[in-house]
Amino acid sequence: MKKIKKQDIAGLLEKWQKDFAVFVPSEAGGVLQMALWDGQDTAFLDRNRNTAIPPKEKFLPSIQKMFDFRKEKGSYVVEPTDGDPTKQLLFGIHPCDARAIAIIDMVFKDAYEDKYYLSRRQNTVLVGMVCTSPYDSCFCTSLGFGPGDAKDVDIMLTDIGDTFVIEEVTEKGKEMLAGAKGVSEATKDDEKKAAAAKESANAKVSRKIDTAEISKRLPQVFNDQEFWEKISAKCVSCGICTFLCPTCYCFDINDEMLRQDTGARYRNWDSCSFAVYTKMPAENPREEKWRRVRQKVYHKYMFYPELFGMIACTGCGRCIRQCPVNWDIAQTLSSLPAETTAKTKEAQKS
Repeated sequence: MKKIKKQDIAGLLEKWQKDFAVFVPSEAGGVLQMALWDGQDTAFLDRNRNTAIPPKEKFLPSIQKMFDFRKEKGSYVVEPTDGDPTKQLLFGIHPCDARAIAIIDMVFKDAYEDKYYLSRRQNTVLVGMVCTSPYDSCFCTSLGFGPGDAKDVDIMLTDIGDTFVIEEVTEKGKEMLAGAKGVSEATKDDEKKAAAAKESANAKVSRKIDTAEISKRLPQVFNDQEFWEKISAKCVSCGICTFLCPTCYCFDINDEMLRQDTGARYRNWDSCSFAVYTKMPAENPREEKWRRVRQKVYHKYMFYPELFGMIACTGCGRCIRQCPVNWDIAQTLSSLPAETTAKTKEAQKS
């Protein structure tokens, strides 16, 4: 392991800025999000709070042009865009958001190679930071990792006071630190302090859910309309929980005509919370709100795991913190009836 003084981080970022667009947690626009580093502000080193807007936006923008088109001689000529080849570095990303990117990778890289996503993803370096101040709405430790997990980043930093202990996780991470000023070898004492900081961060995540039980209980209540109507009663279908979820990736596609014979195709974020989501000319398969809420829960905890072997939730708590009516997915999961209770209820209906 290596280490660097906090006062030397600005110099390290300046070095990386020569080759990368460097993004750091910033309150630009009044909302904590990953924004271009201004070359001076390093307040984020001590703030160490998760951003409100997830870093997925740097790979899957809320609005993205796919191609331009124009009409010529009775047909259309398409001029595709190849995505964004700009090299970018995300500094200070938390383990839950790094895990979320790995989850989205399975859709846009493994299941289908999406050139727009991959052009950004393949040109990105992730520099993580151990989450030493998790919110009381966080429950990442229930999802198989924790606030100090370094698996999904290239470099991981652990705050031990006036110094960061550095883990070089990937070869790309080692290359990024090669010859960097201010970086030196960590001592055994530094490593012990880093391990203690991770352990302390882990202990601060007090909210827990039993994911093993969820996988057993969910199949039993799929057709329990009464249960889902109660769960969804206060939801206002605003979509904020999905827009701010780091693993939600649904999008819509629209063509915009600039002139009579010229236009462009865009894709933009969409949400299963919306009443028009999946609406077709002949029908709307999820017109009722309870069906849409059920879909959101089942996609995260049942459908996605069946396809990719991983729960599509990182326990970041954004959907809990930002919900205007305090809908809580962790409480919903905890309120799932026991397997025997659900079976008994289904038997009584029949």
